Amino acid sequence: MPFLEDLQNQIMFFDGAMGTMLQQAGLQAGEKPEEWNFTHPETIQEIHTAYLRAGCRILSSNTFGANSIKMGERAGEAVARGVALARQAVARWGRPNCYVACDIGPTGKLLQPIGDLSFQDAYDTFAQMVRAGEKAGADLILLETFSDTLEIKAALLAAKENSKLPVAATMIFDAQGKLLTGADIPGVVALLEGLGADAIGMNCGLGPDQFEMLLPAFLEYSSLPVIVNPNAGMPRTENGQTVFDVPPETYAASMERMARRGARLLGGCCGTTPAHLEAMVKICRDLPPLPVIQKKQTLVSSYSKTVEIGEKPVIIGERINPTGKKLMKQALREKDLTYVVREGLMQKDHGAHILDVNVGLPEIDEKEMMDRVLFELQSVIDLPLQIDSSSPRVLESALRAYNGKAMVNSVSGKRESMEAVFPLVAKYGGVVVALTLDENGIPETAEGRLAIAEKIVRTAASYGIQPKDIVVDALTMTVSSATDAAKVTLEAVGLIKEKLGVRTILGVSNVSFGLPQREILNAGFYTLALYRGLDAAIINPASEAMMRAYYGYLALMGLDTNFDAYINKFSQAETPVPAVQSANQAASLYDAVLCGLKAEAAGAAKAYLDLGKEPLKIINEELVPALDVVGKGFEEGTVFLPKLLMSAEAAKSAFEVIKEHLMRLGKTQEKREKIILATVKGDIHDIGKNIVKVLLENYGYDVIDLGKDVAEEKIVEEALKNQVQLIGLSALMTTTVLHMESTIQMLKKAKPDCKVMVGGAVLTQEYADQIGADFYGKDAMASVYYAQQLFHHTT
Repeated sequence: MPFLEDLQNQIMFFDGAMGTMLQQAGLQAGEKPEEWNFTHPETIQEIHTAYLRAGCRILSSNTFGANSIKMGERAGEAVARGVALARQAVARWGRPNCYVACDIGPTGKLLQPIGDLSFQDAYDTFAQMVRAGEKAGADLILLETFSDTLEIKAALLAAKENSKLPVAATMIFDAQGKLLTGADIPGVVALLEGLGADAIGMNCGLGPDQFEMLLPAFLEYSSLPVIVNPNAGMPRTENGQTVFDVPPETYAASMERMARRGARLLGGCCGTTPAHLEAMVKICRDLPPLPVIQKKQTLVSSYSKTVEIGEKPVIIGERINPTGKKLMKQALREKDLTYVVREGLMQKDHGAHILDVNVGLPEIDEKEMMDRVLFELQSVIDLPLQIDSSSPRVLESALRAYNGKAMVNSVSGKRESMEAVFPLVAKYGGVVVALTLDENGIPETAEGRLAIAEKIVRTAASYGIQPKDIVVDALTMTVSSATDAAKVTLEAVGLIKEKLGVRTILGVSNVSFGLPQREILNAGFYTLALYRGLDAAIINPASEAMMRAYYGYLALMGLDTNFDAYINKFSQAETPVPAVQSANQAASLYDAVLCGLKAEAAGAAKAYLDLGKEPLKIINEELVPALDVVGKGFEEGTVFLPKLLMSAEAAKSAFEVIKEHLMRLGKTQEKREKIILATVKGDIHDIGKNIVKVLLENYGYDVIDLGKDVAEEKIVEEALKNQVQLIGLSALMTTTVLHMESTIQMLKKAKPDCKVMVGGAVLTQEYADQIGADFYGKDAMASVYYAQQLFHHTT
């Protein structure tokens, strides 16, 4: 395709902000920009032309929010018109090699399990936009401003499965390089590359200076061209208008530095104008592009955690597997997912980095059970998962729904196996475990296993799968059946590492089958394998002998800086107490909330009540302290949004049990002060507001949720009617912050004793001060802390 051909050879330039230009043209606060495709087509074309005149070669259509969730039945037509207008502008400009990107933004909703939008509904929404965009003449799909890996996965799959266009994908990071849902840059790179994006990067949220700080991580891990589309700094108000603080010359200088470091596609987001882009193009257009180099890191990820295999040995927990495990079999037959989740939590607490998930039993529907188990595990555990099944049907369903880049267990050297598994890995991404066996069985020699590994790597390449995404299993055989079995496996591990340079993995425990004191042999074999270069092992992390071998090896080989991990693990003063000791032991209410276990929290609350514990003591001694711990972690950046919300949901399930108990006794749970929450007029985004609502309710406040797109008069009316002392206002778009300001002014006149806290992606402390807010909440927990301070609550 011409776009991809150009991208191979030169730096390319996106356009700048559409919303900023529409505001200058008269777009009113709360008015949908995409409606101007119908009402002001000439203005849209003028903006496109201004960016072409500035030297931009990729126009983003005015379709960012033109999805059915926001625009209903008009969505498809809005996309078609937006793309057509950009196409017409390019045709009138009359210069070659200019392209139209069908611009697609997020839905504005959180996906399940932390929200209420299903993956399939998100996919269908994006697929409609993609089809309309391609039909209208787009040259590529641009997915931008996404903050959730699962949502952009739905969008990217929709783009790949419903069009033949190239796909560029950018996400919105904070200054620490994290998404709203917690993923870091390596994890995002791994996910988007695995799903087949053609260019990836970041946009919005931050100015060019902050982007310069984040760019090295993208360049370190990405094997694709990297996109940088920053804002023109941070927004503020000036004479009633939203302005940005980075002028064109400063913006261009920063973009030049990023281009010289390796960024391949440059453009702008909020606040950038044709003047910004003209200055950027002028200084960058003659720069020679740096080559895009294939990176070799082996990465697996969940929604918020990335594990690099090969950096140091990785532990894959083996316990979620019915083979030889009576209680796990029983749990799967009875669909007792709480047991399965507890087993996962136990392994995490004992040091697992990745969890193997195998639910194969002949008497159950494996596909349905795998989907359910993955959903439940990813609801409460942030570790990456290894999807373990011999069924291609099960693997595909699991890989499609998995939030992150999974491990896939497994493929063999059999032609049938490779033909079934490799297309799935190529489509969905993943790190595949390659077993060194084929139609002739398992070779008895290390050289024979190496030959099969070579065949697998060679065949994988024909599907576009890089060696970095293959982890070879040289197969652990039982020494009681063949005394040289361990020696052959160890020799094979060394040969495969030396000759192929790929990562290696072993399931360890099979080595000792049929012999007494198995942990002695397992630990000894594991240590020898690590010394031979083993990168990952599937073991039981609750085995003391295995973990001693692991931490001892790290310490002795210089892989444990200052012996921190060794001391933390084996110094009694430092040894942590796991939240879940075993899958058979129910968690306490406090631990259930920490872990986000809803059923466990409800059960624990009932048990306390049955023992006669006072409801208020349960709340103050168990629930609130647990929420405080999670909230503090969120504030410090060690806990991320999914975990915060799942803990809040667990606490809510316990509150419901307490509430029902009080109602049976003829009592009511005493609520704290009333707080009004609203997304301001013209703004239809309510993710942030809904998160704040959940947390405030968990801390006992009586929340009056007025919803989204709420007029100033309505907020003032409800404040007077309910005599509230605190109101929380949310805005996500720069165009609606002016309504936030006017709401605050009306409240100060009508109810001067009422405090107003504000939050939203476009706000800063300076911005909040300028519009007269009493408090700026940088995150949801900050709002809770402010309410506690205002109402003099300590718990």
